[in-house]
Amino acid sequence: MPNNFKNELEWRGLIQDVTNGFDDEINKNCVSAYIGFDPTSDSLHIGSLVQLVILRHFQICGHKPIVLIGGATGMIGDPSGKSKERNLLSADVIEKNISALKIQFSKFLDFDEKNPNAAIIVNNYEWNSKLNIIEFFRDFGKLLTVNYMMSKDSVKKRISNSDLSEGMSFTEFTYQLFQAYDFYYLIENYNCTIQMGGSDQWGNITSGVELIRKKNGKKAYALTCPLITKSDGSKFGKTEEGNVWLDRRKTSPYKFYQYWLNSSDEDSYKYVKIFTFAKKEFIEKLIKDHNDEPHLRKLQKFIAEEITTMVHSKEDLKNVKNASSILFGKNTEEDLSLIDEETFLDVFSGVPHKELTKSELTDCKLAENLLEKSGFFSSKSEIRRLIDQNSISINKAKINLEFKISDLNLINNKYILLQKGKKNYFLIILIT
Repeated sequence: MPNNFKNELEWRGLIQDVTNGFDDEINKNCVSAYIGFDPTSDSLHIGSLVQLVILRHFQICGHKPIVLIGGATGMIGDPSGKSKERNLLSADVIEKNISALKIQFSKFLDFDEKNPNAAIIVNNYEWNSKLNIIEFFRDFGKLLTVNYMMSKDSVKKRISNSDLSEGMSFTEFTYQLFQAYDFYYLIENYNCTIQMGGSDQWGNITSGVELIRKKNGKKAYALTCPLITKSDGSKFGKTEEGNVWLDRRKTSPYKFYQYWLNSSDEDSYKYVKIFTFAKKEFIEKLIKDHNDEPHLRKLQKFIAEEITTMVHSKEDLKNVKNASSILFGKNTEEDLSLIDEETFLDVFSGVPHKELTKSELTDCKLAENLLEKSGFFSSKSEIRRLIDQNSISINKAKINLEFKISDLNLINNKYILLQKGKKNYFLIILIT
């Protein structure tokens, strides 16, 4: 019985181009397909998330996904979508990056060898490092003409956007041939008949299909997905701080969650189909419910929760949801105590603060003294007036003039959160 992989991608808006014969190939039992990832960093960012999602759909439909890490091609640099040649990485840096990426892949794919369609990871350095350059260009270089390679958009755009002093190096130009050889190697050694990727990879992928046809007469197939864009014209996966990474050390779970939570309605209509695995009927109802009460942002909340759990964990989601409600919800001192320091600082980044020593804190005795020392208030009379109005909180707890500093519980043994009214916050950081 034919599986529904292509149909699944189509209604989710995840197909840009496919080669002839793809439908017949994908309807076979347990075929293999691969997507390549260049190890240019020790983490993927959410621009790579689409490819991981596609591989996961592929595996769910009973097929065998192959993750190809470009340990060799990463040293060359893909010209696709680039305005200039990037810096080449050393073998040591690439090996470090590969080790980190393998952990991220395991969150999306099942690598259990007991399963017939278990995912595998291959590194093209394994076979490219053994190539004899003369034999390679004799046996494979002659199969793709310069005219054919120059006709690809990735090459044409790169050359047309470069001046003569920069141009495209021969090193970059060969990337297309090496990626084509990867496809040839995988069809010969892993019976991998399909390569998938972003639409900017169409030229490189179809070069592999052509190389295989000319070299051994076998049929190979390709599928690409659209590049994700944002409705406001800004680049998907970018913030003022740069890329949104999958590694928590580069982008914290809180900031990761907030990126999706702050998506526009127009973008969220796409994101819920592309980045979650919810069924079509559920998504259609969710969009209707969202449109009925858009102020509740049900769509954005669902997307943020699903993707944060997938990339990080349920525990991280619980933590960031609690943290996200601090600025606007009726959180308690107990809620604050449950938030880890990293998330706490993310929530209150940019909030004015003052450093005090623990001895200075002890000297304050009463809360009124601490508030005066903080510099958050214009005068002692303002402090007393606001306390009388029940408008001052310390660590989310309302205080009175009798509140003693000795009764204060520090957040993460280091922080005191002052609040004036509903939205004005101030942070006191204790130093040794």
